[in-house]
Amino acid sequence: MRTNRGWQRFYLAGWIMNVAVTAVAIRQWNGRVHEVEERARDAERTREETARRRAVEERLRIARELHDSLTHSISVVKVQAGVAIHLARKRGEQVPDSLLAIQEASADAARELRSTLDVLRRDDCPPSGLDRLAELVRRARSAGLPVSVTISGRRRRIPIEVDRAAYRIVQEALTNIGRHAGPASASVRLEYDAELLTVRIEDDGRGSPEQVPVPGHGLTGMRERVTALGGRLRAEPRADGGFAVCAELPT
Repeated sequence: MRTNRGWQRFYLAGWIMNVAVTAVAIRQWNGRVHEVEERARDAERTREETARRRAVEERLRIARELHDSLTHSISVVKVQAGVAIHLARKRGEQVPDSLLAIQEASADAARELRSTLDVLRRDDCPPSGLDRLAELVRRARSAGLPVSVTISGRRRRIPIEVDRAAYRIVQEALTNIGRHAGPASASVRLEYDAELLTVRIEDDGRGSPEQVPVPGHGLTGMRERVTALGGRLRAEPRADGGFAVCAELPT
C-alpha cells in the first residue's frame, strides 16, 4: 500500500514538474516570439524611415539641379525679352506678338519652376491644376494657336494628382501642337462622369493616319503620369488629319 502511495506521489511530483517546465517553456517561447515581432516592427519602421529620408534627399537633389540648370536660363530669356519690348516701345515701334508671348511664357515658366521646386521641397504644397486651364488656353491663343474648350458632365472636385495630371497633359499637348502641327487649330474637351475624367486634345494640323508617332519626352511623360494613376492614354494621328491625345483618368 505504501509502495503504491509512493509511486503515486512520485508520478504526481513528476506531473507537477512537467507542467511547471512546460509553463516556463511556453512563457519563454512567448517572450521570444514577442521579441522577434518587436524586432520585425523596429526593422520595418527603420526601413520606412530610411526610405522617407532617401526620398526627401532625392527631392532636394532634384530641386537643386533644377534650380541651378534652369532658373538662370529662364531669367535670361525673360530679361532679354523685356529689354527688347522696352526698346521697341521706346522707339515707337509695334511690339511683335511673338515677343510678347516669349515674355509671358518665360514669366510663366519661372512661376512653374518655383512651384515645382516648392512641391519637391514640401509635401503639402498644392500643385497647379485645371483651375489654371483658362490661363493656359489664353497663352496658347496669344501665341497664335486658336483653341476651343468644351466641358461636359458635372464638374466636381477630383483628387489633386488627377487634377494636376489633366492640366499637364493639356499643357504638353498644346505645346506639341504649337511645335509640330504647323498652321492648325486645337480643341480641348473635358468629360466628367462618375468614375472617369476624360481629357481629349485634338488638332487639324499636319499629321495623317500613315504617320507613326515617335514618342518623345512629352508623350513619354504623359503616359507615365496616366499609368501611375491607373488610367489609359491614346496618342495617335486622326483619320481625317491632325493628331489626337486622349487620356482617361480614374477619379
